[in-house]
Amino acid sequence: MGEMVTFASDAGEVPGYLARPAGGSGAGVVLIQEWWGLVPHITDLADRLAAEGFVTVAPDLYRGESTTEPDIAAKALMALDRERAAKDIAGAAAYLLSRSDVTSQQIGTIGFCMGGSLAVWAADSSADIAAMVGFYPAMPWTGFSPQPDGYAGRYVQLHLDEGDGGSDEPQVVAAVESLRVAGAAVEVIDYPGTHHAFFNDTRPEVYDADATRLAWSRSLDFLRAHLS
Repeated sequence: MGEMVTFASDAGEVPGYLARPAGGSGAGVVLIQEWWGLVPHITDLADRLAAEGFVTVAPDLYRGESTTEPDIAAKALMALDRERAAKDIAGAAAYLLSRSDVTSQQIGTIGFCMGGSLAVWAADSSADIAAMVGFYPAMPWTGFSPQPDGYAGRYVQLHLDEGDGGSDEPQVVAAVESLRVAGAAVEVIDYPGTHHAFFNDTRPEVYDADATRLAWSRSLDFLRAHLS
């Protein structure tokens, strides 16, 4: 089990959930919440990442607020200060690098839904982030314009559900192209027959166990390959 911590960012003190490997050390990963907030599903994922050998912190972007109501979650997403969220994630990456139990020289991010977008955008605000995993990114990509060569030497892996349009969805196509122009190595993976949030095992109406197992394995392999 992990613990609640606080760390500094350019947007002030940030609460977060920290999970550490049983072995005592490992590469650092920032886990970014869905639009529901820092809910038990996210802390459970942090524990699962720690069990796989990653020192993991999940910043609480809503500062203690969470919900199970889609309408409230949608409003929270729309109200989210994107700049502050980027600073919080950059602060989480810096916090991990300051820890003696983090063995990697750079940090990975992994996020779901809203966090799937933020996991990728965060690299614009932090040179500490080298590898980014985004599941079914839900925030509009409007305004996302990574600078040429700004992502050089960085790696992005996207896991996309069919229900949202997959890799053919126009905003995804444009975002992937902009990332590649900016220098990132981008891997895009489609999961046929899946719906948004297929990884969330607390939502049986959309959860897909087979796709989840495959996506989880690919994500772990990706993070291990690019964090050293």
